[in-house]
Amino acid sequence: MVTFVPLNMAREQAVCIRPNDQHWQDAPQAPVRRWPLEREAPESGQVTSLVEYLPGARFPAHLHPNGEEILVLSGVFSDDGGDYPAGSYLRSPAGSRHAPFSEAGCLLFVKLNQFAAGDLQTVRLLPNQRCWQTISAGQRQCLLHAHAQEQTLLVECEAGTPLGLPPQASGELLVLRGGFTEQDASGGVQTLMQHSWLRDPALGQRSLCASEPSQVLLKLGALRC
Repeated sequence: MVTFVPLNMAREQAVCIRPNDQHWQDAPQAPVRRWPLEREAPESGQVTSLVEYLPGARFPAHLHPNGEEILVLSGVFSDDGGDYPAGSYLRSPAGSRHAPFSEAGCLLFVKLNQFAAGDLQTVRLLPNQRCWQTISAGQRQCLLHAHAQEQTLLVECEAGTPLGLPPQASGELLVLRGGFTEQDASGGVQTLMQHSWLRDPALGQRSLCASEPSQVLLKLGALRC
């Protein structure tokens, strides 16, 4: 028997995972592939992952004991509430239940069991419902959700624009489009391309710059220990 080891759960440490680091795994319940980025337990606990539904994939109805957060990256995701195309942002709070599926297939960014106590808001935000705000030259953002000190945002940067973050910010980001570069300690340049995931308790101290027109999902103040 293989002993399970928690994956990237030391959240006081910075973690960066790029697409060529991916390790897809088949889900036991449906024709679905999962790429865990952090995982507390084999089939429970806190999980952050990319999830790919193959065409026609269906999950049986199930309960989310401490919430589920989804950003649809491509394709169309569906459940009891309707059909959600690429760019849709969904939050289902603790105790919610659904039977998800995808007729055409889809790719999702999913966070399970990481809702703050008292965060009971259900969100079904479609791409055409976004509200964008320019926050600096070459950068604009769309607030998807906020609770207490937590913020979930989409941020777009023009080529050559630094990703502006509060200096004390902790959190994570997923590159949705384009790419970002950063100089490392040895003077080399590291690149975060599409679907790269970065989690850092000192995220606001990073010096990320868009190498082309780029978009990220940004979560601030939401690292769960």
